[in-house]
Amino acid sequence: MRVEIWSDIACPWCYIGKARFEQGLAAFAHGDQVEVVHRSFELDPGRAKGDTAPVIDMLAAKYGRTREEARAMEEHVASNARAEGLGYRTEGRDHGNTFDIHRLLHLARDRGRQDELLNLAYRANFAEERSVFDPEVLLALAVEAGLDEGEVRAVLADGDAYADQVRADEREAAELGATGVPFFVLDRRFGVSGGQPAEVFTQALEQAWGSRSPLQPVGAASAESGEGEACGPDGCAVPQVKGDV
Repeated sequence: MRVEIWSDIACPWCYIGKARFEQGLAAFAHGDQVEVVHRSFELDPGRAKGDTAPVIDMLAAKYGRTREEARAMEEHVASNARAEGLGYRTEGRDHGNTFDIHRLLHLARDRGRQDELLNLAYRANFAEERSVFDPEVLLALAVEAGLDEGEVRAVLADGDAYADQVRADEREAAELGATGVPFFVLDRRFGVSGGQPAEVFTQALEQAWGSRSPLQPVGAASAESGEGEACGPDGCAVPQVKGDV
């Protein structure tokens, strides 16, 4: 069985959702027979390459919030990440164009190192003090994931390399009805949207394994619990912050 996951490295719920999916997969009896493929979805495709901004500033501008409110939004996400054992920095992170990262993830898939690069990129972006929007950092991550340095440099230097594959993933996401990420498609029969709890992923895997039905949604989002939240072109789900911030 194949599971395709549309995501963006800039999406915190993709980072959290990947961890929850892997927990759900570990509880699935046929997990060793599941192929996982990561596909591209840009949250901010219109942002120019090299145009980066601090995440707190971006959130405040996008949602019309104060910096204090933007920090509270980040803390909400951080609490969900940490509950899954993930590192998460609420200050000092950048936001930018992720097209080059997606292109390298396609190269990594061809070389059998896609999951390794994705994990390193998520960790660098959300937990460490390394900007994935710096080409040299991205190069170092790709080499750390097991890719050839010369090949990585060649892909980064050629803006057309793997561009068609990224665009094809994005068109396919639109055709499947994905308006935000993470978006999980199980054997082209079931769709799971958002960073659902691990047990929802296990249930969806079991249903997809034993059923032959059209693609249908599994699970419902809960903004209060941080389960099933997602990011879309208009931004990530905005929690309702109670009290003074």
